[in-house]
Formats: sequence, C-alpha cells, structure tokens
Amino acid sequence: MKARYKYRIYPNHVQIQKLSQLFGCCRYVWNQSLAHCNQLYADGIKKPSYTDLTKQFITQAKRELLWLKEVASTPLQQSLKDLDQAYKNFFNSCTGKRKGIKVKPPKFKSRKSKQTARFVGANYQINQDKIYLPKVGKIKIVWSRPLASQPTSVTIIRDSANRYFASFVVETCAEHLPKSNNSIGIDLGISTFATLSTGEKIKASLPLKKNLKKLAKFQRKLSRAEVGSKRREKARLKVAKLHAKIKDVRADFLHKLSTKLTHKYDVIVLEDLNVSGMIKNRKLARAISDLGWRQFRTLLEGKAEKYDRDFRVINRWEPTTRKCSCCGFKGGKKDLGVSCGMLRKREWTCLNCGAFHDRDINAAINILNAESVVETVIQPITKVESVIENPVQLSLFNEVAEGQRSIFIGHGAAVRLAVKSKQAAMMCQPTLNLSSNSVCLIDGWESRVVSKSNVGRMSKYRQIPHTIIDWDRLLSRIEEEIVN
Repeated sequence: MKARYKYRIYPNHVQIQKLSQLFGCCRYVWNQSLAHCNQLYADGIKKPSYTDLTKQFITQAKRELLWLKEVASTPLQQSLKDLDQAYKNFFNSCTGKRKGIKVKPPKFKSRKSKQTARFVGANYQINQDKIYLPKVGKIKIVWSRPLASQPTSVTIIRDSANRYFASFVVETCAEHLPKSNNSIGIDLGISTFATLSTGEKIKASLPLKKNLKKLAKFQRKLSRAEVGSKRREKARLKVAKLHAKIKDVRADFLHKLSTKLTHKYDVIVLEDLNVSGMIKNRKLARAISDLGWRQFRTLLEGKAEKYDRDFRVINRWEPTTRKCSCCGFKGGKKDLGVSCGMLRKREWTCLNCGAFHDRDINAAINILNAESVVETVIQPITKVESVIENPVQLSLFNEVAEGQRSIFIGHGAAVRLAVKSKQAAMMCQPTLNLSSNSVCLIDGWESRVVSKSNVGRMSKYRQIPHTIIDWDRLLSRIEEEIVN
C-alpha cells in the first residue's frame, strides 16, 4: 500500500530562485506539449506518444532553449508523463473504462497557481536535516515524523502562500489494531458535523465561518490595490496565507476525527452524499464547503485500509431520516422547520409505534442498520407488520389500500387522498365537506386544504389543526360523494 508523507522545507533565497526556474521549465514543457496535442486534434491527427513528446519538447528543445539545460531533466520527463496519464484518464473516462465522475481533458498551467516538480529514482538524497536536489542544492527539511520506508519519489510543492513542501511516496503495510467488536453509523449534517449512532454529536470546527470577516477585509484591500504593484502582491499573500490557515485547521480536525473513529470501531458505515450537487445550492454552498464532507470520507477510506477496518457506504437514496429506527415505519418527508406540534426542529414522533426520535440520531442508527451492512447490525430492526390487516377493496378508486402506503384518488369529485397507514391518517375535521372544490392531502405529517387551482404548486395553503380521522366514516363519506 502506497502512502504520502509530507514535510515542510525551508529553501534559502538562492534555492528559491532555482526552484522557481525549475517550476517554470516544467510548466513550459507541459503547456507547449498540450498546445501541440490540441493542434493535432484540431487537424484530425492522433495524439503523439510520450516518447515522441520527449524527443520534441525536451531533447530538441534543449538545443534551441539553453535555459532548459539549467534545471534537472527528471522533473521535465515526469511532467510529460503526467500529461500522458491525464490524457489516458480522459480517454478512459469517455469510453467508460474509468468509473466515477467524468474526467475533463488536461488544462494549461498557470504561474499563479500551485507549482510542483517531481524527482524519482536516485536523483535526490535524504540526509539528517536536509534533502539534496540536483541543480538546486541541499534544502533544510523538518522531519515531523519518520519515513515508513525508503521513498520511491519526492514532489517539491510551492503553494499560493509561498510555502514549500516535500511530499514522499513510500510503501507501507497495514497496521492491525486490536478488535473492538464495535460498529458505528455516521450521519453527516450542517448544524452538527457528525452524529453517531451511539448518540454522540460532534461539532464542526468551521474555520471559514470564523475567519470570514478577516478574509473579507483582506480581499477588499486586495481589490483596491493597483494591478502589478508590490502592495498588491503583499495583499494577495495575506489572502493566500489566511486561506492556507483555514485549510490546515479543517484538515487537522478531519484527520483527528477520522483517526479516532478508525481506532475505536471495527465497522464504520457512512451515507453516500452527492456533495458536488449539493454545493450548487447557493444558500448552502459555503456552509457545506466549510465542513469538508468529501475529504472526511476520503480520510476514512484511507485509514480504514491502513488499520484493517471495514468501511462501508450505503445508498444515498436510503430513507434514513424518514424511517423509524425502532419499528421501521416510513413516515412522510421531514421538514426542517416547525410544522406542527408533533415535529419540532430536530425531533419527531413515530405515528406507528409512538417512539420519540432525535432526527440525526435516528438517521445514524438507520445508516448502521441499512441492508448493505445487515451482517454487522448492533441494534436490530423490529419486523414491521402490516397496519391494515384487511385492506378495503373499493372499485371506485384507482389503487387499493395495501400495506403501509395507500393512495385513494376519487373519480367523481375533486378529492385526492394519500395516506401512509390507518393510524397515520390525519384530517382537519371528521365532518369535512368533500364535495367542495378542495383537496385534502394526508401524508402522515400535515393536513393541507388548498383550492383546486393550487393543487399543482402547493405553495400556498392554510394549515389546519390535526385530529385522528374516523376511518370508517371517512370511507363511507367518500363513497357517497363520488356516487352522488
């Protein structure tokens, strides 16, 4: 198993200049090769291989551009290998060989973004407190932890905050931790970052929210500075350093939480969330991005593999919030706001068994007890028996009452009635005049009476008090109205 070990390095002024030259040469080789491939594609010619690109943009280019000889050749070759791999990923994604999100074609690199250069083989040397790079020199490095094994490559990174790092790729083995025989389901949220099936709630660090005013102040100064001036570069550096701090605080929180969970539990179950789709909501995009859900899942996957733990992801369409964890009854869609006395902001009561649930804890238990992880269930789901023992057969309706969910649609009157079960059916008044141009929707949580013209949009309705329906009286009343 391969792993990355990242360390901070501190080059001097001369080495910073040499590293900038190295980054510029790698960027030049990448951009020129990419432009050449794009031109060939426009002309209908097949993309050249890695060997052809190396001959043209490294070997022949060094005869004309002497400054390419002033840097090491290995990072230039690795830059072309990365371009070749990027094209392979793009083609495999287009043909369906590569699963997951569609990969876009490679883009041109900018000097303003993060810069990288990779050394492989014996082109670098590791010393006690320094690392030697060819044509750069010995750079001071801080070993925050020892390397697991001899590294196969090292990547020199400069981020937007002008910080330098050395990232080593090493071969590691799985660490077998003692078994705890514990399983956990995790429900991710916005108000609470993670809710565990044990009832524990973990608050998020929210580094962006805490530094939002300072970030806005720095960005205002940056926008007012003259383009190309030294003050603008100083202002840009302040913004970049603050963004780097926010990123580090978030990563530290996620690393500590993922490590704690993988050490404590043998089986970890998480819900598959469409994060890329959720951040398209402009009202929630900043809050979701500040939490780092996807990064948390990636860390859990990697550490579960490292510590020999079982990590599972359930289907995103599993009704974890609407389903009662005690009896398995599926209620209506839960509203985040206060809709009635039975449903407060984060709690609700099951209409089938009467159990009172915390919204997030109930979802976490359902995530743990999902069908994909049924073999590791700690809290078994109670088998749900049919609420209506003898379904009523009415030929006047499109669908017959059956099981937990029954739908009745009247033919002769403007009446549409949708109920979850006999006990869950609720209505404003047992003596509701069904012959009026009104529609009563009974979804187990709300009763709404709207005019016939507003049935489609359901945006305007008058909320009405709830009482338990007289089932037999309702059925007879509906039948009478439709017959008449």
